[in-house]
Amino acid sequence: MTVTPQFEELVRAGEIISLIARQAVNEGPTHPDWPGLTFYRFTQLVTPHWNEVGSVSLCMVLQGRKRVRVGSVDYFYDPFHYLVMKRGLRFQAEILQASLERPFLSFVLQVQPDLVTEVYDEMNRLVPELFNIEPSPPVSDVYVTALDQPLVSTVQRFLLALDSVSERKMLAPMYLREIVYRLLWSEQRTLLLESAAREVQGNAISAAISFMRQEMQRPLSVRDLARAVNMSESGFAHLFKATTGMPPLQFLKQLRLEHASKLLLCGSNVSEAADKVGYTSQSHFIAEFKRYFGESPKAYAQRLRKLQATVKDTHSSF
Repeated sequence: MTVTPQFEELVRAGEIISLIARQAVNEGPTHPDWPGLTFYRFTQLVTPHWNEVGSVSLCMVLQGRKRVRVGSVDYFYDPFHYLVMKRGLRFQAEILQASLERPFLSFVLQVQPDLVTEVYDEMNRLVPELFNIEPSPPVSDVYVTALDQPLVSTVQRFLLALDSVSERKMLAPMYLREIVYRLLWSEQRTLLLESAAREVQGNAISAAISFMRQEMQRPLSVRDLARAVNMSESGFAHLFKATTGMPPLQFLKQLRLEHASKLLLCGSNVSEAADKVGYTSQSHFIAEFKRYFGESPKAYAQRLRKLQATVKDTHSSF
């Protein structure tokens, strides 16, 4: 990209820098009233330190320069380049340019995966002849891309909207959608889509496990679990095993038996524990429990209660 003098002036001394400086008044990170957004100000160089990405994130430096190392590869970004990193990525960061007169100013904006997929689907629906191209797998976990005027202008409008309560509610979400739209037209597209898909899948499995915990007292099938997270039965079963290493019903059985063991230690009898974790047959529960823990529910509870009493007596003697 050819950087024009007008564009350089916008990035270096324009209103967007004032917006960041007004928000990032303290040294280090500042968390405004917007989920997933963090501003940074540093008035001196920061030596290499390790960090981890909590969600797929847009990272922009408006003043100064930064190095990010992932594995053995260095990525540099500055007021003319932005960076996108995927969730769970462990990286080393270093501030290369910062001073009291010209502090390092930047922000990191976490992008929710459902927003990425929603905007992408809408783009495909509205302009399929232009955009309906299957994205290729990303070749890197990090991309550094030259800034362009439309993205800078959208970010500026988004940050301005955060200054007003009404605009933060009404306009900021629209500008955030536009930011995602701009990113999806860039080389960042494949990284964003893959990261969003992985996060959505992970969220589905987490939601399914939460559903298991809440509903373990009643009979549950793979179909019930898949419906609870709006997935097909076969797709859910495949994803669940790929994520947790075991089929859904085996995982559910393990959750039930682990919870039953806690109930037994808290005073429930075998029949009560079996009923509370969804076993209609006490003999079946006892057989499953013995297979998993290596002893019957009654023997397990007696042994651990005795152990707890021994530990308590030992502590009370000191």
